[in-house]
Amino acid sequence: MAKDDLTPDKLLEQGLAILSGLLGSTWTVTPRPEPEEPHGIDVIVEVKAEGDSTFTQLLVELKPSLTPRVVDEVLVPKVGLLRRLSQYTNLMVMAPWVSPKTQQLLRHHGISYLDLTGNVSLRVRKPAIVIHTEGATRSPKTLSQEQRTTLAGPKAGRLVRLLADVHPPYRATQLAQSAGLSLAYISRLLDALEDQLLLRRDGRIITDVDWQELLRARATQSGLLRHNSYVGALAPNGVPAVMDDIRALPPAQFDGVAVTGSYAAHRVAPLSAGGQLMLYVAPRLNVDDLVDDLGLLPVRENADVLLLRAPDRAVFDRAVTLDGLQHVALSQLVLDCLSGPGRLPAEGEAVLKYMSEHHDQWRNLSIEHLSGKPQF
Repeated sequence: MAKDDLTPDKLLEQGLAILSGLLGSTWTVTPRPEPEEPHGIDVIVEVKAEGDSTFTQLLVELKPSLTPRVVDEVLVPKVGLLRRLSQYTNLMVMAPWVSPKTQQLLRHHGISYLDLTGNVSLRVRKPAIVIHTEGATRSPKTLSQEQRTTLAGPKAGRLVRLLADVHPPYRATQLAQSAGLSLAYISRLLDALEDQLLLRRDGRIITDVDWQELLRARATQSGLLRHNSYVGALAPNGVPAVMDDIRALPPAQFDGVAVTGSYAAHRVAPLSAGGQLMLYVAPRLNVDDLVDDLGLLPVRENADVLLLRAPDRAVFDRAVTLDGLQHVALSQLVLDCLSGPGRLPAEGEAVLKYMSEHHDQWRNLSIEHLSGKPQF
């Protein structure tokens, strides 16, 4: 059923059917036909076990869509008020789909939830009910609003990098100008990020960015090797020799090559040694020619060097030169590691930890003075 066709009555009907199925035939789940609607509650549902005079009431909120922002600004204040009236208040929200982040926020505040894909969390003291089931981790396409504005794609990558690399405050117009993106696109994506509590605004001014969660969220929408074409190669003389050959490249080529992945992460998060040497190659360069210039042998398997075709110029934004080699900025490194294979995600988390402890070494204080300041 398409989301637009899902009326509140149908949402309630399907939600109660799911709840009844989870409780079993020895329980009854009965909505009150004409609830008194205390403090804006949509419906009161009575839950009772057969042969037991004890019952509980669920105060059910019906939401056609549910975001962390709705939880934070609407549901949390409401449940706080209701619990001041009665500590045994059981608030449940029903929605077509509840994202993992929203689920986590609801559980943190003790709010039960149920969605039509099977994500359910319900805890009642008396009669004792504990239910936790997992459904879809991604919004079904027929229910999705995120399809229009997501963190996938090169344009979103530009904005995410900029939001992470520059400390607010700033405005959408400044972001659009700096990222080279349309103001309309920036505004739509900022609205989506605000709904997910990944940033906060005071009027038109962005005042805070949860840059760590923002980078993690972007990484789930990208894939270092899934979404980037690349060439694998062997280094006959070893990876250190390849690095020396990169240092010796003429400026036009040198500027279009940047180290990412494990070799870049080792500088701030030395979890282990070795790994593949991953290099971004600018679109203007011919990867096959670069393979020849570096003395590499193209292979399909067991490569020790990967040359990735950069999907967007933003990959090189705020890159820094270290020991004669260009390295991607830390925010780009985190995105690559978190979305990469093998041990890379663990290295990405270690880089995030380093970044959180060394703000002054990588995060710019002003968008007007954006620079590729030393980061490692």
